[in-house]
Amino acid sequence: MAAGRLSVCATPIGNLGDVTVRVLDALRDADVIAAEDTRVTRTLLARYGIETPMRSYHAHNLDARTPELVERIVAGAHVALVSDAGTPGVSDPGAHLVDACIEAGLAVEVLPGPSATITALVASGLPAHAFYFGGFLPRKAGERRTRLEAVAGLDATLVFYESPRRTAAALAAIAEVLPGRQACMARELTKLHEEVARGRIDELAASLAERELKGEVVLLVGPPARGEGEILDIEGIRTRLDALAAEGVKRSDAVKRVAGEFGAPRNDVYRIAHGHE
Repeated sequence: MAAGRLSVCATPIGNLGDVTVRVLDALRDADVIAAEDTRVTRTLLARYGIETPMRSYHAHNLDARTPELVERIVAGAHVALVSDAGTPGVSDPGAHLVDACIEAGLAVEVLPGPSATITALVASGLPAHAFYFGGFLPRKAGERRTRLEAVAGLDATLVFYESPRRTAAALAAIAEVLPGRQACMARELTKLHEEVARGRIDELAASLAERELKGEVVLLVGPPARGEGEILDIEGIRTRLDALAAEGVKRSDAVKRVAGEFGAPRNDVYRIAHGHE
């Protein structure tokens, strides 16, 4: 009996022409395709004349469906895993099946292909020496702010997925926590109405505040303005702290915001705020 395996197949994020030959071969060869939404995957299969049977595999049935798929692979089946778009396992239920197969000692192969994260990062023009992928930002304002503050000092471009309905609120929160940063909003990537908007975060938030957006959205925020071996900008930090104080911002909140904006250690900003530098 041939050994079973799981093929993790990256599918187009919009343009159906972006699928790889290797992924098409795997979808044809598989005994079953585990699809996040069979209606979405059916469009791709029809385009390329693939008639492999599908089983739905999503957040609401993974507890029951995972053992079933693992058992099929143990019995020698070839299962292909696809999400609605991009690479399974990144902000979708596919990671659950991958983990289950690894735990069971089964073969897992990952077939690379389209990725909204990488596509948006390159299109943004923001620094790509390092990036932090944060998935979807929390819906609640307080939790969202805490998440942003936690990554404010990273010397990396921040990448988040967002719903079009929450994009305006997310941009406003980013503008408040990470003022002055360069940013980008990318949506409908590889599709007919693809849009990549770039600019300073406050300007971007203002320009998109009243717009009704459609399609999946990727938000990107540039790293703090600092360079290799850069000396702490004490005067710049002090000026920014004074400006926030004039706006009535509490000192503790101002320290957090300025630390994120300048990419400086919070303790150093605290000392400057209290006149110890």
